[in-house]
Amino acid sequence: MALHILHQCSRGFSPARVCVRFSGLSARAQPHLQRVHRFIHRTSHGSGESSSSSRLWLYGLCGLGLGGAVTFAVALKSRRDLAESPGDCERTDAAGYRGAVETSRELLQRIQVSVEVGAPGLVVGVSVDGVQVWAEGIGFADLENRVPCTPDTVMRIASISKPLTSAAVARLCEEGKLKLDEPVQTYVPEFPKKQFEGQEVTITSRMLLSHLSGIRHYEKDANKVREEREKAKNKIKRKEDEKEEKKEKQGQKKPTQKKSEFELEEYYLKDHYNSVIEALDLFKDDPLIFKPGTTFLYSTHAFTLLSAVVERAAAVPFLDHMGAMFREMGMFHTVPELNETIIYHRSRYYHLNKNGRVVNCPYVDNSYKWAGGGFLSTAGDLLRFGNALLYSYQITQLKDTEGMLPGFLKPHTARELWTPVKNTEVSWDKDGQYAQAWLVVEEEQKYGQCRKRRHYVSHTGGAVGASSVLLVLPAERLEQCEGKKQLPQGVVVTVIMNMQSVGLNRTALAIAHEFDRARLRQ
Repeated sequence: MALHILHQCSRGFSPARVCVRFSGLSARAQPHLQRVHRFIHRTSHGSGESSSSSRLWLYGLCGLGLGGAVTFAVALKSRRDLAESPGDCERTDAAGYRGAVETSRELLQRIQVSVEVGAPGLVVGVSVDGVQVWAEGIGFADLENRVPCTPDTVMRIASISKPLTSAAVARLCEEGKLKLDEPVQTYVPEFPKKQFEGQEVTITSRMLLSHLSGIRHYEKDANKVREEREKAKNKIKRKEDEKEEKKEKQGQKKPTQKKSEFELEEYYLKDHYNSVIEALDLFKDDPLIFKPGTTFLYSTHAFTLLSAVVERAAAVPFLDHMGAMFREMGMFHTVPELNETIIYHRSRYYHLNKNGRVVNCPYVDNSYKWAGGGFLSTAGDLLRFGNALLYSYQITQLKDTEGMLPGFLKPHTARELWTPVKNTEVSWDKDGQYAQAWLVVEEEQKYGQCRKRRHYVSHTGGAVGASSVLLVLPAERLEQCEGKKQLPQGVVVTVIMNMQSVGLNRTALAIAHEFDRARLRQ
């Protein structure tokens, strides 16, 4: 580890940055690393010391034992993680994933330092066969106060809130308290009955889960949404693009482009809603964009309506119901984003201004969209959630489950959650379809010696000052472990970041495959 720190210094990274990069390795190592970081900052900035001198100082420090201390702390953390993870196979050894960690860290650092993104900080977590093998913070949770990201950093998870909500819906269905195919007015009479093109239509909870309800997203103008959908279906050909470029050069007007979500007014709401029922006022009287059940239209507002259904079916406030589920799953750092509440290790949030500079994000109140994008969490909690669903999904493949604990969801429920739904699509991964608040990519190989597509599920998130992804790559086949099949088997990856508008699904998939290859070598 000491040699690796020296190597980073030799590559031109400042000593302070090197220390920050390693600050997420272990809770025991963090105090020492933070003291090193503060000392370097004082000596290299406060006293006018050159970067080369401070680098030389760090060389000496590493020689005196910092590397050994960090390595020892990492070893202790790895052993503790393995010991505390329930039901893991002995073959899962964190030390066997060092190569995958190095490769994946390099991928994430490219995102962090790229000109286009310039993400101040991120946290990554990876588990293999239910055991966390890597959790690290890179960069800063708070740029102004130079607070480094660590595995404990709490960030906005944005639309990963949707899979959390879908798990709560699934449990209520199992308990017989909620029926997915009942009209939403059965539970929420405050939501008016809808018509489309003069005919009365029915919206169900099943449609809400798969974005087939026709309820708008952040764009209020139904005609604009339909026009953009039509353009997406009829992609502009290269020749037409060249014609438009010629017209633009000749001074002719170019067609107006679709606004991004972050340019829409509702993304920056500051009003506080005291209940999910009250939040319905934002959109409940607006016309439907499409006929329910016919067309996929991603809608966070649809999940606000779903949260009202959950609240009435559970007979307790939505946030109370979700809090009880989080406690049951052991997700103790997953909470609604209440601005006035003190939440330890909470990150600050950033975006790039028109000049490409990193600036603070404006204040927002997410009480209008708890279910669709209003929760905070940590990488560790999201890994736990992903593994709980993977366990529930894989137990359906076992004939003999004697001596095994039941899954968080019943086998048929877990299967349904990850089964693609007709007429759906997903913008962040063209290989997949949407299921019940999850993207699902099914296994496929069309031709011999050509691309073989693995089965995986994921969800991404984008919010003011935040980007996120949670991806689950199940093992291709279940293997025996000491005569029994041990669950879960596969890789779960999550990345949470305090910069908006960053696509993370492809990176998460690359990391998952990297760890899966290492898993097969164990």
